Amino acid sequence: MRTWRRRGAGAGAPSAGPAAPSAGPTGPTGPTGPSAGPTIAARAEVLARVRTALGDRPEPAPVSRDYRLAGQGSASLPAGSARGAAVQVLVDRLLDYHALVRQVSVGGSGSGSAEPPGVAGAVAAALADRGVRRLVRPAGLPAPWLAGLAELAGQAGPAGQAGPAGQAGPAGQSEGVELLDDDAPLSVRDLDAADGVITGCVLAIAETGTIVLDGGPGQGRRALTLIPDYHLVVVREDQIVASVADAIAHLDGAGATRPLTWISGPSATSDIELNRVEGVHGPRTLEVIVVSAAVGQEPAA
Repeated sequence: MRTWRRRGAGAGAPSAGPAAPSAGPTGPTGPTGPSAGPTIAARAEVLARVRTALGDRPEPAPVSRDYRLAGQGSASLPAGSARGAAVQVLVDRLLDYHALVRQVSVGGSGSGSAEPPGVAGAVAAALADRGVRRLVRPAGLPAPWLAGLAELAGQAGPAGQAGPAGQAGPAGQSEGVELLDDDAPLSVRDLDAADGVITGCVLAIAETGTIVLDGGPGQGRRALTLIPDYHLVVVREDQIVASVADAIAHLDGAGATRPLTWISGPSATSDIELNRVEGVHGPRTLEVIVVSAAVGQEPAA
């Protein structure tokens, strides 16, 4: 499920034109002169009748404000939870949403599998498992994340997409995977023909399993993560917050002004007879690489 937020026009929006001159004296509810107009007069009458009808009613009960605020944790992560607890909650939520998850321990051997250690190895393994040959790369993506693409060199097709080991192939190709940069930018047709996209994120919310993109470096414009059928995203441990309140406080404190994309699992809908269908209005497959710092180390930058 994906939700989007956009800033309003605000006070600086251009005026539709000069204001019409007042036709008469102005009262609390607007013009009251003979040419005030039937719409304004009707509105004033309706509001007056509502006030009269509610005049003898008691004041409404006060709204409860005992919900958790930023810094107060969440239902699954009380304030002061041990380091690493947020990672596990996020992973549980992502799996519940049918997302794919890989966990990497920076400075350690990861999960103990045959995969190369570190983010680069996890990225290469994810792309190999998916069979990705054309990958969208947003501007500002950390170059070390793609350093493991040499693992795919031996899997290049007969046409020979990859150059010699350790070198990039022609026309933006790198070790069996063609990297599509969005400098042009890419057309909708190009994005639709790509096998997937890799991005970072601005933060992730453990309690709701939500990945938040703000279009910053390594994330790209919204279309990059909307059109391709596969989205691979890297989340660092230090980017994980406990609750939505924490996320809003972080984004507000950072002065976020770009449109935000909130991703909770792969694109899915159950609008028709409650039958779940994935990939309707976004990527059918979401894969998340969660990067945790090894014991005794700080989270990766």
